[in-house]
Amino acid sequence: MPKLTIDNKEIEVEEGLTVLQACEIAGAEIPRFCFHERLSIAGNCRMCLVEMERAPKPIASCAMPVADGMVIKTNSEKTIKAREGVMEFLLINHPLDCPICDQGGECDLQDQAMGYGLDRSRYNESKRAVKDKNLGPLVSTVMTRCIHCTRCIRFATEIAGVPELGATGRGENMEVGTYVEETLTSELSGNLIDLCPVGALTSKPYSFNARPWELTKTESIDVMDALGSNIRVDTRGNEVLRVVPRNHDDINQEWISDKTRFACDGLRRQRLDQPFVKRNGKLEPSNWEDALKLFANKIKNTDPLKIGSIAGDHADCETMFSTKLLLEKIGCTNIDCLQDGAKLDAKVRSSYIFNTRVTGIDEADAILIVGSNPRLESPVLNARIRGRFLKGGLEIGLIGEQIDLTYPFQHLGDDPQLLEQLIAGKNKFSKVLKKAKNPMIILGSGAINRDDGAQILFNAHKIAEVTGMINDNWNGFNVLQSVASRVGGLDIGFVPKNSFNLDDMELVYLIGADEIDFNKIKNAFVVYQGHHGDNGAHHADVILPGAAYTEKSATFVNLEGRPQRTQQAVFPLGQAKEDWRIIRALSGVMGKPLPFDGLSELRRLLSDTVPSFGSINEIIPNDWGNFGLEGPMTKQRISNISVNFFMTDPICRASVTMAECAKAQSDRLARETV
Repeated sequence: MPKLTIDNKEIEVEEGLTVLQACEIAGAEIPRFCFHERLSIAGNCRMCLVEMERAPKPIASCAMPVADGMVIKTNSEKTIKAREGVMEFLLINHPLDCPICDQGGECDLQDQAMGYGLDRSRYNESKRAVKDKNLGPLVSTVMTRCIHCTRCIRFATEIAGVPELGATGRGENMEVGTYVEETLTSELSGNLIDLCPVGALTSKPYSFNARPWELTKTESIDVMDALGSNIRVDTRGNEVLRVVPRNHDDINQEWISDKTRFACDGLRRQRLDQPFVKRNGKLEPSNWEDALKLFANKIKNTDPLKIGSIAGDHADCETMFSTKLLLEKIGCTNIDCLQDGAKLDAKVRSSYIFNTRVTGIDEADAILIVGSNPRLESPVLNARIRGRFLKGGLEIGLIGEQIDLTYPFQHLGDDPQLLEQLIAGKNKFSKVLKKAKNPMIILGSGAINRDDGAQILFNAHKIAEVTGMINDNWNGFNVLQSVASRVGGLDIGFVPKNSFNLDDMELVYLIGADEIDFNKIKNAFVVYQGHHGDNGAHHADVILPGAAYTEKSATFVNLEGRPQRTQQAVFPLGQAKEDWRIIRALSGVMGKPLPFDGLSELRRLLSDTVPSFGSINEIIPNDWGNFGLEGPMTKQRISNISVNFFMTDPICRASVTMAECAKAQSDRLARETV
């Protein structure tokens, strides 16, 4: 390991680090614009110059590898003068837009100009002006502010895998933009906003809404997919203004999807803010007392075997657990968290989680994807697979539709019989899996939501065993869940004791379930508990307004089986309440009060019943077992679930921004087919 001296302090660092990284380890702060830990090194801005003994001039610390015996000075007169000169050059063409720039208050250029720049400029000539580029409905551009750090270009090419940004021209004539005047097609394009160190790329929906110092910041968890990305919710008053990522190396690193970032405007539209009761075929405003009494009477006068409850994609664990306890009190076991009909086995935890963990992708050397489009089902996880591919030594096979996953793969076909061929070793990719040290299989919604999903699950289990995916140090069997409530619901056991048919139900209790076949419950009495006036509310006889994920402290379990908690950033709208409170109140009206009065008591009861909930942000090891159903598969081709990425849940469907994205996508597809 190289030893070097930084500001008279001798340190020892790992081989391959840069001088900039070594300086940070030594506690020296180095300014930078172009350098980013998760991107390749560019060395464009030169702001990171430091003095090195025996070097003729200051060196770019971001691009210089450490070497034994180096002597670095980060605050010498030579270093300070060099930084002042670089900053003066950067500001020559930068407009004085700070009062009208959305980056103001959280701008790297502002901060570093104050810390390392001069107090005056010697430049009196005209500044350059650059035409703004149209990047679509999400990213606003003011390209005159661009300092050519190329972070956006490197992110689009390396992380997102959609090389649509580039630089044209040289010197002061250089411009960053798209090669063709088209909307960005990446599901991760909003991360360009966080990466841009100046105000050249900002959030279009958030434009001119607030200054950073006006916002209250709340750390929370994303529920737009099953990954459980760590986020920060920024609010002013009782309104969510934006969502930005928090770093979590084991889950989302520092990226989030566009849906996570920009769907938040849907939190204030089409909201259910008071109870409703249907009278004479029309929903009319009501109050909590009347709505709960009507619901309780319906439960009392209905055969428990004719009562069913479905949990939707955003149902939290406390709500599902409370509902299960209440319905068990009346002898009802017709509960389900699989509103899409996925054929999963709640008895064996390893059959429905991402056993390899997200970080395990970094160690994999062969991946078989079955019936999944990770780019749409979990964009951040897909970027992780791409990152592993770029390191080399990874082979990927796909069974399903031919799609663009932002990385090369072998398309094995879409015939379900391919699974049996892989088990028998008759397919070429079976050799790849057997040869690999850490092989993985990723099973998606397109495989497990079919009528023969249990048989496909069984065959995937067999593939994992015969190809060496399961051993003491590695479990390569993974199910890529696409909704936030799924793993938590299965952990709790929010599944029917015996299968039931919605057609036979007389009373149906929907907890944010908007994706079911509503034709099956047209003759039932429907109670909808949720936060948006979406599909479920349109078919309801009673509406109980609940809280969205930003309006409550709630537990969600991500696809790895990691329990995490959202934090309340704003209060529920109007008369809406946290969902567990509604169920506790209902139990009191029914005369069957649940054994808790507060959230802490409920969580204690939950962790006593399901021990994994006692370990927040930790993953409990799971035993491997038998699951799935042995039997013939149908001849139906394996396909991916056909969904519009921007319209997957009630919050997205209420979002104007998501509607604009969906329209931009359809317009682009229409142009491509002409």
